[in-house]
Order: sequence, then structure tokens, then C-alpha cells
Amino acid sequence: MRQYELVAVLNSEEDQFKAGKQAVAELLAQFKATDVKEDDMGDRPLAYPIAKKMRAHYVLYRMNMEPNAIATLERAIKLSPSILKHLVVKIEE
Repeated sequence: MRQYELVAVLNSEEDQFKAGKQAVAELLAQFKATDVKEDDMGDRPLAYPIAKKMRAHYVLYRMNMEPNAIATLERAIKLSPSILKHLVVKIEE
């Protein structure tokens, strides 16, 4: 298992934010992420509009996952309508 960080950019409206957070949690559980730590980075203005939105809510996740599960996780995140953008990076130790 390797350690990864996932930054999810979610819609800042309360109900859609909760749906996005729930979608990420379900995907991480589905792909067997362990030691998941969540850091809410708050609501921030965007540099450019995403889906006609000028503000979004950022959430940082740190987790351990198998390297071969990352590609399928990213594919599933792209298909989720409640997640505007995301970035997954491997943490070098």
C-alpha cells in the first residue's frame, strides 16, 4: 500500500456539498482506502468558472491505497456529477 492525497473540489451549496462528500467517502470505501484522514479546507473562490460556479468547497483526503486501484478510482470520480474537479497525488516518503 502507498500513501496518496486526494483534493476534491465540491459544489459550495450545502446540500450538494454533503452529496459530494458522501460520494467521495463511498468511493474511497469501495476501493478499499485505509487510514483515511479528511481535512476540510473550506469554501474558496475559483480562479475560473467550473460548471458556471465561481466558488467551491475544497476537501483534502490522505489515505493508503493499492497503486492499481488509483486509475479506477479516478475514473469513478470523473463520472460522479457531485465532484467538480479532483487531483490525486502519491506522497513520496
